Amino acid sequence: MIPVNEPLLNGNEKKYLAECIDTGWISSEGPFVSRFEQGIAARVSRKHGIAVSNGSVALEAAVAVLGIGKGDEVIIPTFTIISCAAAVIRAGAIPVLVDSDPITWNMDVEKLKIKLEDEIDRKGNKKIKAIMVVHIYGLPVDMEPILELAEKYHIMIIEDAAEMLGQTYKGQPCGSFGDISTMSFYPNKNVTTGEGGMVLTDDDALAEKCRSLRNLCFQAKKRFIHEELGWNFRMTNLQAAIGIAQLEQLDVFVTKKRKMGQKYTEILSDIKSIDLPVQRTDYAENIYWVYGIVLKDKLPFDAEEVMKRLGEKGIGTRPFFWPMHEQPVFRKMALFKKESYPVAEMISRRGFYIPSGLALTEDQINDISNALHEVLV
Repeated sequence: MIPVNEPLLNGNEKKYLAECIDTGWISSEGPFVSRFEQGIAARVSRKHGIAVSNGSVALEAAVAVLGIGKGDEVIIPTFTIISCAAAVIRAGAIPVLVDSDPITWNMDVEKLKIKLEDEIDRKGNKKIKAIMVVHIYGLPVDMEPILELAEKYHIMIIEDAAEMLGQTYKGQPCGSFGDISTMSFYPNKNVTTGEGGMVLTDDDALAEKCRSLRNLCFQAKKRFIHEELGWNFRMTNLQAAIGIAQLEQLDVFVTKKRKMGQKYTEILSDIKSIDLPVQRTDYAENIYWVYGIVLKDKLPFDAEEVMKRLGEKGIGTRPFFWPMHEQPVFRKMALFKKESYPVAEMISRRGFYIPSGLALTEDQINDISNALHEVLV
């Protein structure tokens, strides 16, 4: 089986891990943590980086430090990972959903504008506190109009750049936009720490608050006397050591991802029953974090059936995100009643991605192409 993802750990990972073991610094207090925070922050042109245990809790911390709470509303894409909606709901706030752009698979900016203006017309601007921008799969969201809307209506922006480390929007690093941004370092990301995440901001007060919340709100002089409730969201020195080794190779990894994506596009473009990822827009070149495929309507079966057939040929795949408004857990909460987002519904049923990990070889890419041709042509 060719796995859907296999990380590449061929740099200084073993060396830095050995240093952790030799020095005894394996907890969150080790020196690699601050080095990793500074390295990621510098890479995305942020003043502060706060390392946490995973990307999902990075979103929860971001929502918390922005003061989003009961009754507030946060606009998010319906086509995204459940962590985005969960962070909003756990804070007592309400996710307001927006459909996808059929070409980039990101939040549709025109539909966002309509949704935002409609919400404001109906309720005034007291409930909508933030827009959570989530860059999906390879291309960033078109940020310029969103930044303009946020400024016009005095709304905060949370940028989920979990899939976009190394990507830029009009030359500006993804992860540098809005009031606060988040990263994930899960094994399928361009930089991995196994599990891990980061909150990034230019605001000193937000950074200080985030550092406190991730560390149980311990106080400097009276450690075990707590004025607030926080979490243990800390990243270990072991994780950060791997992250630094990975970060040293980020440019190599991004080049490799783009070459992989371009190769796939070259050898799969003759399959007329599928839509392939857009190579570039006027604001970004695809980074191909994963290589997604959407089946055209002419095919009489859905992505699940194609994935099954590819699995029988030894090719690992993964389905696209399932929309938030169709999640059973949220339906049980009586959320998103009678809401429909047709683009997200279509791509979630007819979309999937093929092996896209950094350890993928050219021979494996050719084997995957052969299998796809057998199944789809």
